[in-house]
Amino acid sequence: MRPGEHLEIGLEHMRWRHFGWALFGLGAGGFLIWKLGSVGQWMGAVLLLIGAVATWSFARTLIFPAGTIVIDGRRVVLPKGLCRPSSVEIGLDQIRHAYFLRRSVPWTRAAPVLVIETEATAFAYPRDWFATEADQRRIVSRIADATRDRAAEARAE
Repeated sequence: MRPGEHLEIGLEHMRWRHFGWALFGLGAGGFLIWKLGSVGQWMGAVLLLIGAVATWSFARTLIFPAGTIVIDGRRVVLPKGLCRPSSVEIGLDQIRHAYFLRRSVPWTRAAPVLVIETEATAFAYPRDWFATEADQRRIVSRIADATRDRAAEARAE
């Protein structure tokens, strides 16, 4: 990657998915608590909890932007998660690996998951946080080019 090149990929929020789960969880949970016996009320409480978590996730999509991954010649800016208030700026020399997890992905995540490993931590970005899978491939390709160029420069010295 050359110093003048710049890649910026915006993440996609899942606002309406969270809204739907919030509506279902709160509505169905409230109904079960109101109309059923103790077992149904416990199930309603679980649905209310799911609805409350989904409501917070929906509110976060309204409060914070989805996030943007930025790669230029010297640094990479990675969001800490979807709709989180801050991001992390990392030098390209601190990135160790960028790869996809395609098969060993939990059932709650959409595959492939983009994983970017740094010296200190790893960042995971599931497929449904991107508009297309091509966005994930472009990020991996740019990081691979930058690390390959860095390795070539180290061998030349």
